[in-house]
Amino acid sequence: MPLIETSSAVLLLWAVIGYGLGSIPFGMVLARVMGLGNLREIGSGNIGATNVLRTGNKAAAALTLLLDAGKGAAALLLARFATGSEDAAQLAGLAAMLGHCYPVWLRFKGGKGVATFLGLLLALHWPVGVGACIAWLVGAGISRISSMGALVAAAASTFLMLFLGAAQAMVLGMILTLLIFWRHRANIARIRAGTEPKIGKKAG
Repeated sequence: MPLIETSSAVLLLWAVIGYGLGSIPFGMVLARVMGLGNLREIGSGNIGATNVLRTGNKAAAALTLLLDAGKGAAALLLARFATGSEDAAQLAGLAAMLGHCYPVWLRFKGGKGVATFLGLLLALHWPVGVGACIAWLVGAGISRISSMGALVAAAASTFLMLFLGAAQAMVLGMILTLLIFWRHRANIARIRAGTEPKIGKKAG
């Protein structure tokens, strides 16, 4: 965990900025703009890239993935650049993750946070981010289940921080991992029951 060097007022400011960036529901915006319908009424009802993919539009899903990852990375990098402090950067990143998962505009019912989580890790410490992305690819590739990839990546991320020289981010990493598992608790139940949908399965 980084030393707290930044004033409370500045930390609060970057928490608000991070939350605001994270709460932008790019999946819903793109679905509306591209005429794909209301994501709340498609597939799982989630606002993330996996559910956008269920509309059958791969371009929209890829763009949602990039934008959701980008907003997490942007919050952290902007705070790091503006303040020069790692405490403000990590707080802004965490706030972006919370904004995606619990956006005030959607009555605090947001996405699962996987893309934002991976974007955060890439901005926080790129070797850890790359390792987590590889873990997602392995988990999702073997199981053909997106949520399985997310759980594998989240579980691996803390160990990656430990072994790749990002010890000061361990606390943030553990909080993000717990949040990913919490947001996927329904998916975990479906995985156990064998009813979790496969990647790319188009909504009926």
